[in-house]
Amino acid sequence: MAEINLFLIFLGSIGFDFLIGDPRFLIHPVQVIGFYIKKISDYLINNCGKNKNILFWGGLIVAISTIGMSFGLGKLIELIYFQSRNNFFCGLLIFFGLSSCIATKGLISSVKEIAALVEREENNDQNKRIIKEKVQRIVSRDVSSSSLEHLLRSSTESLTENSVDGIFGPLFWIFIGIFLMKFSIFLPGPLSLGFSYKAISTLDSMIGYKYDYFRYLGFFSAKIEDMFTFVPSRLVLITLPLVSPKINEYGSILKKSYLDGKKYDSPNAGISEAIFAYISGIKLGGKSKYKNEIIEKPIINANGDICTGKNIKYICQLILRLQFLWIILFVLIFFII
Repeated sequence: MAEINLFLIFLGSIGFDFLIGDPRFLIHPVQVIGFYIKKISDYLINNCGKNKNILFWGGLIVAISTIGMSFGLGKLIELIYFQSRNNFFCGLLIFFGLSSCIATKGLISSVKEIAALVEREENNDQNKRIIKEKVQRIVSRDVSSSSLEHLLRSSTESLTENSVDGIFGPLFWIFIGIFLMKFSIFLPGPLSLGFSYKAISTLDSMIGYKYDYFRYLGFFSAKIEDMFTFVPSRLVLITLPLVSPKINEYGSILKKSYLDGKKYDSPNAGISEAIFAYISGIKLGGKSKYKNEIIEKPIINANGDICTGKNIKYICQLILRLQFLWIILFVLIFFII
């Protein structure tokens, strides 16, 4: 019975995230995780920035401690919930905790807002400035001198990559946690794995870079994120065509997406960007500015069209359809096994 209650809490949390998103009256777990990562990382950079070995092993400590505390907090709440026979307060914590692990509403709303601004007829200087500010919030590259075309491409690349980090990655590990707790409450559960993945994703987004101090400090964080996102990104690859009109081109699209995605240094980002690019018929990749350096990413779907606001809205629809498909499949697996 407790497992069924947990399952219903999970479904409710997905609906809450889809309709409401992150409530402003609650402190988001990412804020707490980010505060801890920043404080420890800044200390290591400011005091040991010239020592690569200390940064390297210090980065491992930052990663393990952040993930460990996130997992431990989630597991503690799960154990209290089960041992107290479905305590309402703990159930509420699990509900909001699981909802905070998924970023459907926030991600889709932010890019749709950018698309709507770009589609306005009055693309004056003030409107372009607002668009750049909104794009800069969701990307790590420097878009201060970007054209509208590049801003749309940047937003699309962020949307397609973060759909895995912010939606399908957490969903996958939450699924695994609910499934494991059918066998024992002492196994990793949905909240402990959800919090852990959120910590891994936050570590990668804050320190998992390949320049300056972060090349050493964020090495382990980036590798851990690669490992824990490997399966979700490939599940997106093989399931996304199922919710698109291009299902009749299934084999061809998978092959092209995988080959183009492999060109990226990241084993996951290229894969997720490529499958969305081929299904929506757009071209991604090319030159982008990071700090003071111009980086040229491999081209994905070279024969595709340039990104438009319409493409962004279509990709948002695909994400919602795929999320719905995943939930249906998980419900079937949960009750069959």
